[in-house]
Amino acid sequence: MSRDDDLPASTSPPTRRLMLKGAVLAAGALAATPGTAGAVPRPKAAPFVNPLVRQRADPYIHRHADGFYYFTATVPEYDRIVLRRSRTLNGLATAAESVVWRKHATGAMGAHIWAPEIHRIGGKWYVYFASAPAESVWDIRIWVLENANPDPFKGTWVEKGQVKTAWETFSLDATTFSHRGTRYLVWAQHEPGMDNNTALWLSKMANPWTLTGPQVRLSKPEFDWECVGYKVNEGPAVLARNGRLFLSYSASATDHHYCMGLLTADADADLMDPANWSKSPAPVFTSNDTTKQYGPGHNCFTVAEDGRSDVLVYHARQYKEITGDPLNDPNRHTRVQKLGWNPDGTPDFGIPVADTAADRSKESV
Repeated sequence: MSRDDDLPASTSPPTRRLMLKGAVLAAGALAATPGTAGAVPRPKAAPFVNPLVRQRADPYIHRHADGFYYFTATVPEYDRIVLRRSRTLNGLATAAESVVWRKHATGAMGAHIWAPEIHRIGGKWYVYFASAPAESVWDIRIWVLENANPDPFKGTWVEKGQVKTAWETFSLDATTFSHRGTRYLVWAQHEPGMDNNTALWLSKMANPWTLTGPQVRLSKPEFDWECVGYKVNEGPAVLARNGRLFLSYSASATDHHYCMGLLTADADADLMDPANWSKSPAPVFTSNDTTKQYGPGHNCFTVAEDGRSDVLVYHARQYKEITGDPLNDPNRHTRVQKLGWNPDGTPDFGIPVADTAADRSKESV
């Protein structure tokens, strides 16, 4: 995700994820280039270096008003939340990494610290993440941290507690966005009585850690490509553009079958009505033998340093064969690449690009 809720609209093109306080600019305005009359020249983005950050899965990048990119992701040990920042995307590769929170030794939030996301809401920082009790490591739920300091590397991260959903079932991968003045949470959860692992759910929020009103199912695993190994819809990410909201998500097991799907809704529609979301019948981003990238998924969106070029952020491995449980393989690396656009205004994810750096994918943890 890239959008800071406090970022002035004048510096925030509508290409950033989770954004814009609902503002969606016309396609003609989006087509403007730095060379047009009256435009403010913007820096040219450097070519991306991939993998960007090694052994960091479920990546999340937030571009803030202070000019920094803030990065967090799942670490292979599943035991802490880390944070980096850089003024450039490529700079995240070598930026110093700080541990801002560690799992508890016992009890709640004691195991499987997964998929953190950092958001700026109402002048405070929030981290959403999944975790389980140390004594019951698969009872995974969604939790929230809050930091009132303007600098998320300083101050105190306060545990605001669990995001309470309709059921006490396996739930994870929460992301939040604001649209037309309303804040929403999207997440993955197992619905009791359903023959799947997780579906995607949407709810309005009373505050950054509390849901309000109904919770609606937007998507469940139904196509073959969503049901390989596990029946999974997870890792949602939201992007507003061209009068629509696009919600990408990941599906199937976390090996080379992992891939991405897409939901689409009109920006003027009632987002809480599942009928207003259409689902692409085919995956939009998959493993590629030519570029040797496998299991691409759990993405977010940001923008390049020019402030307008859309960037796809995701993780993938550099090999297909995995020994044992894929969750125990540490080499899901963070990657970035340009997100394209089709003539009809829908995103063109392309294929996961080949490495631009030496292959060190088999390094030890």
